[in-house]
Amino acid sequence: MENQLAKSTEERTFQYQDTLPSLPVPSLEESLKKYLESVKPFANEEEYKKTDEIVQKFQNGIGEKLHQKLLEKAKGKRNWLEEWWLNVAYLDVRIPSQLNVNFAGPAAHFEHYWPPKEGTQLERGSIILWHNLNYWQLLRKEKVPVHKVGNTPLDMNQFRMLFSTCKIPGITRDSIMSYFRTESEGRSPNHIAVLCRGRVFVFDVIHEGCLMTPPELLRQLTYIHKKCHSEPDGPGIAALTSEERTRWAKAREYLISLDPENLISLEKIQSSLLVYSIEDSSPYVTPEDYSQITAMALIGDPTVRWGDKSYNLISFSNGVFGSSCDHAPFDAMVLVNISYYVDENIFENEGRWKGSEKVRDIPLPEELVFTVDEKVLNDINQAKAQYLKEASDLQIVAHAFTSFGKKLTKKQQLHPDTFIQLALQLAYYRLHGRPGCCYETAMTRYFYHGRTETMRSCTLEAVRWCQSMQDPSTSLHEQQQKMLQAFTKHNKLMKDCSAGKGFDRHLLGLLLIAKEEGLPVPELFTDPLFSKSGGGGNFVLSTSLVGYLRVQGVVVPMVHNGYGFFYHIRDDRN
Repeated sequence: MENQLAKSTEERTFQYQDTLPSLPVPSLEESLKKYLESVKPFANEEEYKKTDEIVQKFQNGIGEKLHQKLLEKAKGKRNWLEEWWLNVAYLDVRIPSQLNVNFAGPAAHFEHYWPPKEGTQLERGSIILWHNLNYWQLLRKEKVPVHKVGNTPLDMNQFRMLFSTCKIPGITRDSIMSYFRTESEGRSPNHIAVLCRGRVFVFDVIHEGCLMTPPELLRQLTYIHKKCHSEPDGPGIAALTSEERTRWAKAREYLISLDPENLISLEKIQSSLLVYSIEDSSPYVTPEDYSQITAMALIGDPTVRWGDKSYNLISFSNGVFGSSCDHAPFDAMVLVNISYYVDENIFENEGRWKGSEKVRDIPLPEELVFTVDEKVLNDINQAKAQYLKEASDLQIVAHAFTSFGKKLTKKQQLHPDTFIQLALQLAYYRLHGRPGCCYETAMTRYFYHGRTETMRSCTLEAVRWCQSMQDPSTSLHEQQQKMLQAFTKHNKLMKDCSAGKGFDRHLLGLLLIAKEEGLPVPELFTDPLFSKSGGGGNFVLSTSLVGYLRVQGVVVPMVHNGYGFFYHIRDDRN
């Protein structure tokens, strides 16, 4: 009886999904007021006056009509933004997503028990894979703890997309296929795909009802590694996933038309739990300098990544690890969560496997051999060439800041994230002599299927503080006062965004309603100040707090001449 009682009171990962509040539609007046405030740092008096007139006209005219239509639409949906956001931010985007949209990062294990060491790739790989598969089983059993703020549960829907999920390219719009099911919902795929030297292998990770152990996984990985390193390379079909989306969609259709077996192979990759990438390179990494490993996780060899896969676990030749994930199905906090879980488990077990060395009689991995012709091989070569050309335009620097961390900022009663955001504003101001329009991710997971809102960090208060810091005649006291005003403003905006009172997604909704109704694009969105202040994804600084753990990651900048700034904050370092 006691056992049954314990079971019924134990929280399940997805149990609050039905009771989460719907995403609200903010008030039009409030959103436009906040928007006007956000453009001020980028406008002279005349420009601002013109934008103010455009906004008033919008508010009293077409804006009000669009807002009413949006309220109508929201009535029938628990999240009015969800489908729109998925399409506009991800699925309609035609530029290559592997480099421009995916997020990637190094694993932190090298900081403790797994420093770079040649000859450890496969053994460590089997252990890290095993910990990942344990997390998959926790998700299947709904035993991953529900995220909460205080006692308030947050939306956990994105965790359903971590495993067995893949984006499928379309001619004009991509789609997402998720094959994951919890145990109570039924069967879920239990195979992984391994990519090595342009070849693809699959094998089940469950044998006779039990998860394979690290020694068993090691046997499978060793078999694949040996085969690929003693035989010619494969064609590298995976490189096609790094292409421009419509081009990849057409190449995929052609591949399927060549041989129906090609579709079966593609579906095996799509439905696999994750893609395990075996890389031949050995990126340099120390606890102070993550630049090369971060770059390799993001860029790396396109023939051993499936760019559309929700999770590529990357293993490098010197026993360090990373990951690369399609951004469409989930945001980085999902990966931060599993990465932290795996890192803690590796740490607790001193980087070793302490169980049985016995290996059961397990079927060998199956190789997926694609039928290809000259056209496919040309497509692959073209994909690789454009990928490497684009990658060469990126400069990635990831260093640890070790002077202090969040312990000190909290001691001074300053919010650690706001502290970094203001430091970033000051750095940009000093470098360029002007304010930089800045996107910071705010999460809206208090609401059903909530994801993100834009928090605009470049406030008037932040600019005034930056100016005071550059003015030698400003007293220390005045600089401090201006800084505290900037802190207060930032914290309030962030709180509003998380509470569903941001304005960027609201404005996007109004624009999309106009498009759906076949109406002309309202002047608000064609006003030069709209994009100059970052509107329409034109932020020069695109930033995000990755978390307060050892885990870190990277995404490319939003604009060609921009900066992507992704940071984690620890007790004694950043």
